[in-house]
Parts: sequence; structure tokens; C-alpha cells
Amino acid sequence: MSIDRTFADALAAKLMERESQLSDPAVIAQQQKYRELIKSHSRLKRLMDKVQTLLRLRLDVENHQGLIAASDTDEELKALARDELAAMGQALAEAEQYVWLDLQPPDPNDSRNTILEIRAGTGGDEAALFAGDLYRMYTRYAERRGWTAEMIDASPSEIGGYKEVVFSIQGDNVYRTLRYEGGAHRVQRIPVTEASGRIHTSAATVAVLPEADEVDDLEIKPDDLRIDVYRSSGAGGQHVNKTDSAVRITHLPSGMVVASQEERSQHKNRAKAMRLLRSRLLAFKQEEANAQMGQSRRTQVGSGDRSERIRTYNFPQNRLTDHRINFTRYSLERVMEGELDELMTALREFYVTAQTQKTADIEQLAAL
Repeated sequence: MSIDRTFADALAAKLMERESQLSDPAVIAQQQKYRELIKSHSRLKRLMDKVQTLLRLRLDVENHQGLIAASDTDEELKALARDELAAMGQALAEAEQYVWLDLQPPDPNDSRNTILEIRAGTGGDEAALFAGDLYRMYTRYAERRGWTAEMIDASPSEIGGYKEVVFSIQGDNVYRTLRYEGGAHRVQRIPVTEASGRIHTSAATVAVLPEADEVDDLEIKPDDLRIDVYRSSGAGGQHVNKTDSAVRITHLPSGMVVASQEERSQHKNRAKAMRLLRSRLLAFKQEEANAQMGQSRRTQVGSGDRSERIRTYNFPQNRLTDHRINFTRYSLERVMEGELDELMTALREFYVTAQTQKTADIEQLAAL
């Protein structure tokens, strides 16, 4: 079946079914099922909007083609219709692509919140400054999307930026959007510490983790944890040196170590550290179940060496280049302010298009 009016009617019926389920008191009482139905309704509503746009564009194209073919149409009007038709063709192709992308079965991780870990790599102080710039870029993007960013742990650099920063982003389809950000990011610019004005190259690594939910089957035994408390370091005023509020948790079976010192409360820092530990254990569990995902995770983190780059930020030329998809834009200053939508869309299209089945079936809607 193609994306036509029959498919749109079936989609509308499915959307009404979801709305009916969401108003059922028996369903509302089942929190997990209710949350799943809300996510399903959101996906169906988003798909319906895109299908309606697609059908409207098709109708406009047909009307313009009919106008051009009609013998009684004025030649000046035909010329205008031809110009408009060319622009419509591009818009129609994009609309079809967006629909096919949304028709793909959702990844179980797509709707999860996300934890990002940014570490300074090659480049010393400049790499730490760049790690801070990346942190700011992602948190600005989160603000634009209406998401919430929350610091978990950070190791500030003496001159600014971070040796390492770990934070979560919570919102709608965060992991689906940010999952391709993992890897080595390279920056080319004149450091603030460079008196001669030479361009330096530095790097920072980004790792992206889907955040674990309480419903995930992750057994963490209290006896498997070693919990240490210590005094916070870095910015924080007088509080830093007065209380043992920072928490470090070691998961003995795996050797994983997580920490949090951003809160004044030891209890809150422990809760944040446990969130990070559960997410790392979830990623490890998924890697074990999928060897390819395991390789992807290793590629994400890498060594921090600039030769393993996925993206280059060239400040002198105001140029951003993503080397995986040959994406280049001369608008780096806007990207660093969090204007990432165009890049995120291009990455998702690139990775999903290869596995996209361009067929539509009513049964596909059941997965949404």
C-alpha cells in the first residue's frame, strides 16, 4: 500500500483508538501501560501531521500539472505554475522521506532520556575548553527543544571548561535525536592562550547512553556496591570544603566507577550516581546482547585522539563538517549556540534511510 487517503483514514482510526484508550480509567490506573499509550499517541499524531502535509502537497502538484496541461490556461500563468511546481517537487520529496522515516518501527531506546559523557582528549587546556563548549552547545540545544538538562558530575579545568562532564537530558525522543553524537569531535581554532595567533587542533570525545528506567530488568545487589563519600572539589563556595557530600560508587562485579558531586545533599548525589551506574549497566547489557552495538560503543568513546574524528569544528572558517555524511555548513557560530536541528535530521535520515522499507501497511501502525 502507498501513502494515500486509505492509509490516512486507517491512521486516523488508530489515533482515535489511542485517544479512547487514554480516557479509560482502567488504563489510566496502569501507569506503565498509560505511559506507553501516551508515547504511541504522540508518534501517531506526529505521523498524521506529516501524512496530511504529504497528501496536501500531492494535491497541489496535481492541480498545478492540470493547470499547465489545460489548453485554455494563459501562458504567463503556465510559466508561474511551472516555477511553483519545481519548488513543490522538492517539498514533496522531503515530505515523503519524513513519512517513511516515521513509519519505521521505533527502537526501544528511542524514547529514553539520555546521559552524555564529554571528556577532553588531545590538546590539553584547549581540549578542556572545547569540552566545555560542547557541553554548552548540547544544553542550549536542549533548551531550544524544551528538554531538561541536569548535571551529574564534572571535573572542571583550571582555566575553564571541563576535563570531564557528565549530564542527563530529559524530554521527548531525546535518545533518538542524540544517539549519533557519540565519537571524537575535533576543533580547529586559535586558543586564548596562543600569543602568536596560530591555529591549534584539539579534540574531545562524546559518549551517549540511553538512561535506564526503573522497569528495566537490572539487578544491582547492595553487596555488589562500594560507596565512598568525600568532599566536593571545584566551584561551590564555602560549602565545598565543609561537608562530605560527594559520592563515588564502585560496582564490584563489573569494576564500573561512577560519581556525583554537583548537589549539596549526599542523598541527591547518591541518587544521581546510581542513575549513571544503572545506565552504564544497561548499555553493557545491550552490548552483550548485540555485538555490533558493542563495537559501536567502543567507537563512540575511542581514545580521544583527533584522528578518530566524526566531526570538525573549524572556527576561523566558521565551518562545521560531519565526516560520516559529508555534511558541511558555514554557520558554526549558530551551531555552537545550539542550532542543531538540521544536523540531527540529516544524521537520522542518513542512518535510517539505508534500512527503510518504502512500503506502507495498516499493520505497521500497530507498532506505533
